[in-house]
Amino acid sequence: MKVKKLLFLPAIALLSLMYACSNDSMTLEPIAEPNAQISALSMSRNISSLSAYFGDNIDFNNLPNYANQNIPMYIFRNNIPFINRITNEGATLGRVLFYDKKLSSNNTVSCSSCHKQELAFGDNNVASQGVNGTTGRHSMRLINVRFAEEARLFWDKRAASLDSQTTIPIKDHVEMGYSGKNGAPSFDNLITKLQGLEYYKDLFTRAYGSPEITEEKMQKALAQFVSSIISFDSKYDEGRTMSGSDFLDFPNFTAEENLGKKLFLEFPVAVRGTRAGGGFGCASCHLASEFGMSALSGNNGVIDKIGSTDIDLTVTNSPSMRDLVNSNGQPHAPMMHSAVFSTLEQVIDHYNNIPQDPRNNKLDNNLRLRGLNATPEEKKAVIAFMKTLTGKNVYKDKKWSNPFIN
Repeated sequence: MKVKKLLFLPAIALLSLMYACSNDSMTLEPIAEPNAQISALSMSRNISSLSAYFGDNIDFNNLPNYANQNIPMYIFRNNIPFINRITNEGATLGRVLFYDKKLSSNNTVSCSSCHKQELAFGDNNVASQGVNGTTGRHSMRLINVRFAEEARLFWDKRAASLDSQTTIPIKDHVEMGYSGKNGAPSFDNLITKLQGLEYYKDLFTRAYGSPEITEEKMQKALAQFVSSIISFDSKYDEGRTMSGSDFLDFPNFTAEENLGKKLFLEFPVAVRGTRAGGGFGCASCHLASEFGMSALSGNNGVIDKIGSTDIDLTVTNSPSMRDLVNSNGQPHAPMMHSAVFSTLEQVIDHYNNIPQDPRNNKLDNNLRLRGLNATPEEKKAVIAFMKTLTGKNVYKDKKWSNPFIN
């Protein structure tokens, strides 16, 4: 028996090594058993030391469920590649990175500074405060990012994927400061800095089987955490589950909310360039049931820049329409890339009569009607429907909260 056991163990070790090498050559996806290389005693000591930073905000013996959350059957769009599937270890690392102010050059700004959980991971400031000034655009909310048809990120879609987007703010000279410009530290300086922090050695080992820190590993972990931020417990979701179709009246909706849903979903009937009936066509850009952005969207007629008379025609993206308002029906923050609107009434009035600015040659084709001719009752109904898209759990779930004690 002893001989057989000695022969068997090296074989297992060899197979494990071959699998790990094969896996690393294909992807940086967190390994299935990230603690296999760490002894029980070592793990116990590491958990004890990590508690100094995180207390009971993270239970490393019982990580939150990021990997297998319940997604409704009627949600089918998903722009996150399978090579970076969410794991509990990877998303936990991403959570720490997301809230860690040490990712900024002066240790004052984290991703969460501009994306606050209580505000649907948005910002109530017109422009967000960075280490070297304020941002040029209003911060986008991060609810259900992975369920938009549009996989590109930022207002101007300049990031090809969520993975690549995650470290762009860190490298931005104004936002988090690791730009390598004008005497500022570079991203390599940040990696050296993080390698000196004990908790990252353990967190990267848990996620990737090695304490080595690279930009790609950081990107994937941050993307996993942001991808995990979902909201599917709204009044809309309750009604959608009951009815089985977006185009049927929801039994839990008021008559006004059902009218608003109908107006949101249906295309307008146009006569001589003006709406004469039908809906508002909102869903042509904000696709139901995810209410994320269409990949074919153009400019929405808001072309101003924050604090400037210059125009910005590159803005063709939008965050999800979900969780635009709080539980009281008030917007979490100013809306649009320039934070130009503070109420839903102002937003509807904008779309009811899109400014026909001759400088705007990027206006979305769906917005070229001269007017929606919306009645006061129709405006109120659409606003009532938009308020049904707000959930509850995303604002209070501990797994998306700040893990640091201090």
